[in-house]
Amino acid sequence: MTHNIRPFTVNVPQADLDDLKRRLSHIRWPERETVDDWSQGIPLAVVQEFADYWRDQYDWRRCEQRINQYPQFLIELGGVDIHFLHIRSPHENARPLLMTHGWPGSIIEFMDVIEPLTQPEKHGGTTKDAYHLVIPSLPGFGFSGKPAKAGWTVEKMAEHWDELMLALGYDRYFAQGGDWGAILTAHIAAQDLGHCAAVHVNLSMAKPDPATLSDLTEREMRAIAIFKMYETQGNGYAQIQGTKPQTLGFGLADSAVGQLAWILEKFYDWAQSGDSLFSTFSHDSLLDNISLYWLSNSATSSARIYWHSFGEFTFENVTLPYGASIFPNEIFQPSRRWAEQTYKNIFYWNEPEKGGHFAAFEVPELFVKEVRACFAKANL
Repeated sequence: MTHNIRPFTVNVPQADLDDLKRRLSHIRWPERETVDDWSQGIPLAVVQEFADYWRDQYDWRRCEQRINQYPQFLIELGGVDIHFLHIRSPHENARPLLMTHGWPGSIIEFMDVIEPLTQPEKHGGTTKDAYHLVIPSLPGFGFSGKPAKAGWTVEKMAEHWDELMLALGYDRYFAQGGDWGAILTAHIAAQDLGHCAAVHVNLSMAKPDPATLSDLTEREMRAIAIFKMYETQGNGYAQIQGTKPQTLGFGLADSAVGQLAWILEKFYDWAQSGDSLFSTFSHDSLLDNISLYWLSNSATSSARIYWHSFGEFTFENVTLPYGASIFPNEIFQPSRRWAEQTYKNIFYWNEPEKGGHFAAFEVPELFVKEVRACFAKANL
């Protein structure tokens, strides 16, 4: 199949940036929360601080230039234009690597790992660690098109991602992902269409093995406790996006501060924040990602991934080589013996000492180290 691959450049109309500033200058605020923590949601003072910075100091054009330094393209897959970055390493022995983000992330998550992976000799590696990178935006996210019909499950996306790699001339490649990107990558492994050599994820979806429940390790007990906390106090966003994304979208598409708060809360909950709020991220880096959602008006279309696929994470007897890095502030933290019930060919498993859900964004040097170590073991 021949694909029409077209160059793409990010160029947000100035009118959209002016409109954003206008909206941030006319906010009707709710009253302050009645507690001194985040138990009722993101605090008023935090959102006000970020909204003021977004209006008065943030510069989208800086972010735009940063994205545009890399080659970008559009390709039609399944009737939808998919936006992707394609950065070829200067090294002939570089291996193709497909990297996929999730929600509420974007291609912004990978900005700090692009050069270390494509030009590793500049970042403590050797040419053996070099990769050609393909970094797509999920359908309905960022500058990808928005599906007009239902049916875009992560399984379908996985099939199209394989099609994308073949269209670029990569008939053998590696795949990596976090959040929804990890689930999509696991589907690539499960489908095993003959082109992906091995995968690495920083979110491993594996249920507790019933045979181990009477003999849990301390680490497994902690994993269960973290997941129960998520189920009872942390997944309200997923229930809404998984059932009524369209209704939610009216608020987020019309309110910049609503979009800001909706995403910002997740970065606080899921990142390893340290001793102070958002110590892991600068205001600019967080607002780069949030601005991408706002300026592409993708709150509703991105939320639909939950409507299509949330809760359907069952995999059976995956035999493709599977690597995982489980960071300490991750939402789901299965043990290796739980994962082995599903992934029959785990060739790499590591649990770094720091980092959270947005590993490439939070701890880029450690993330790169994990990717290098994983695929070095693949020996493919």
